[in-house]
Amino acid sequence: MAYLSIEEVKRQMERYCAYQERSHYQVEKKLRDLGMIPDAIDHIVLHLIQENFLNEERFARAYARGKFYQKKWGKLKIKQGLKQHFINDKLIDRALQEIDPVDYQQAITYLITKKLPAIKNGNSYEKKQKLIKYLYQKGYTYEDIAGLIP
Repeated sequence: MAYLSIEEVKRQMERYCAYQERSHYQVEKKLRDLGMIPDAIDHIVLHLIQENFLNEERFARAYARGKFYQKKWGKLKIKQGLKQHFINDKLIDRALQEIDPVDYQQAITYLITKKLPAIKNGNSYEKKQKLIKYLYQKGYTYEDIAGLIP
């Protein structure tokens, strides 16, 4: 196994962070996977922060935007995903502000119109329950969806 110098790992991590936004958790995990010792990890993470390759708030905002606009996740699911990256609650709240309330309502409406025809079995009550369950799984609350379900 070839050993990498701290400088080589720094460059490698700069490329890793430049490719897409990363959380501190992802970077630290990657460095642990490379077999770096804790002092080296701290040194490299500090370097990445100082050179603006690593920024938790920027990551949280990009994550929230991406998961909502690409995958149509609700705020609860986005919040849970950010918590899995050990993002603090204050940054999570800021990140969720990236989602436009009008877009949020439109996304729920889109998911309803897409899912409802796909639910084949059951009476109208059962179909409604399946639709609500689907929207819960996507991370929406009953308050979000209550007025939008037919």
